[in-house]
Formats: sequence, C-alpha cells, structure tokens
Amino acid sequence: MMEKMIFGRYVPAESAVHRMDPRSKLILVFAFVGIVFIANNSITYALLGLYTFYLLGLSRIPFRFLYEGLKPIFFLVIFTFLLHLFLTKEGDVVADLGFMKIYEEGIKQGLFISMRFFFLILVTSLLTLTTTPIEITDGLEVLLNPLKKIRFPVHEMALMMSISLRFIPTLMQETDKIMKAQAARGVEFASGPVKERVKAIIPLLIPLFVSSFKRAEDLATAMEARGYRGGEGRTRFRQLHWKPLDSLQIALLLLLAIVLVLLRS
Repeated sequence: MMEKMIFGRYVPAESAVHRMDPRSKLILVFAFVGIVFIANNSITYALLGLYTFYLLGLSRIPFRFLYEGLKPIFFLVIFTFLLHLFLTKEGDVVADLGFMKIYEEGIKQGLFISMRFFFLILVTSLLTLTTTPIEITDGLEVLLNPLKKIRFPVHEMALMMSISLRFIPTLMQETDKIMKAQAARGVEFASGPVKERVKAIIPLLIPLFVSSFKRAEDLATAMEARGYRGGEGRTRFRQLHWKPLDSLQIALLLLLAIVLVLLRS
C-alpha cells in the first residue's frame, strides 16, 4: 500500500497543468483551500466537484493511479462522514436504530465535510503530481520574495518545504521495507490486540528515525560539498514564465469563488 502513496511524487506528462507556471499552481492551490470553505449547500459543492474533476482531467493523471494512491485517505473520509452522522443531533430523525438516532442534518453535514476534505486532498495532490520539487521551490521563493524585506529566510523556507515533499515517498518506501523486514521476523502489524499492534510500531519507528537522520546528514554533506551557502546571490538555471493559460486558470477560479458566494444559502 505504501509504495502506491502519491504524496510528494511527480508524474511526468504532457498536460496543460504540467505546463503551467508553478507560481500560478501554488496560487490556485492556496486559493482553493480558502474557497472550498465558502460552499455550504448541494449546488456549491457540486460546482466544487466539477471544478476539481476539471483540473484532474486537465492534468491527464490516470484515474486508476489516483485511486490506488488515495486508498489510505478513503478511511479518513469515511471516518469523517460517520463522525458527523452519529454526533450531529439536528434536523428531522431519518432513522431510529434503537440505541441511537440518525438525523437529517447529520447526513448532510457528514456528506458536505467529507466532500470538502476529499476535494482538498485531490487538488493539493495535483500540485506535487504535476510540479517538480525544484519548480515548487522556485515558485514559493518568488511568491514569498516580499518577506525578504523583514529578513525572513525565504529561500531556506522554500527549500525545506521542497525537500520535505521530495522525501515523503522515500520515507514511505523505507517504512514499507522496515515493515516487511519486521514481519519476516514474526512481528504482526495488522492482527492481534490493539495494545500489541501499538507495541509493534515502536520497533518500526526507531530504525525509521535512524534512517531519516542518516539520510538528512548525507544530504547536508552533499549540499556542502557542492558549495551550497544559502540563497544569497544564487541564480536560477530554469526561468519561470507566466503564460496566458495561467491567467485563464486564475480567472476561472476567481469566477468560481464569485459564483459560490452568490449561491450560498
């Protein structure tokens, strides 16, 4: 399962989203995170869904690849739905199970919050799937450039975020490798009492932390050997170019935000 995780992975392809400027993609993602909270009825959530799947189609990322990579997220989406379904006590009673009642507002809120969470995961995943870590670093650095006036370490912050995204798949693969090695020695991660399964995680975490620190030390040594001294005076081999497509997508998202505000109930 872990080798199929898509967070932090880049999928090379020839698509409109891949060709977009990383700055516009970052703006779209951050703006979408705010816009998604505007929706509060079935029509606005339907529009959010249409826009999300429009971006997926534009990216040409295979649906099966997304499905396999997002399987671990489905549990959280279902859990979010059930949490609102059983804890919300507003509206008319839809079903009486004897030991508890299910309310109309619980179903409604469960569906809406789950959809909101799912849309956020899909759109934010598209950023890393269609943008290389180097492009993300350059885009973030340019967008945060005004903060340099208050001596904020913009380049270092962008680099740390980029490295974090880059090493998520690596850590997942390392975790899977350690789990298989532990399972070969008789450790049970998916069966037995909860207490025993929690105990089994400790032998997993220790080698994972050791491996992570060693990897970080090797990376720091490699950067120093190549003369890295921070962002001061650094130039870029790849220049960013804002295209008409970027302006079009920003305008489309702005239009979506205006429509959502007008359709709020």
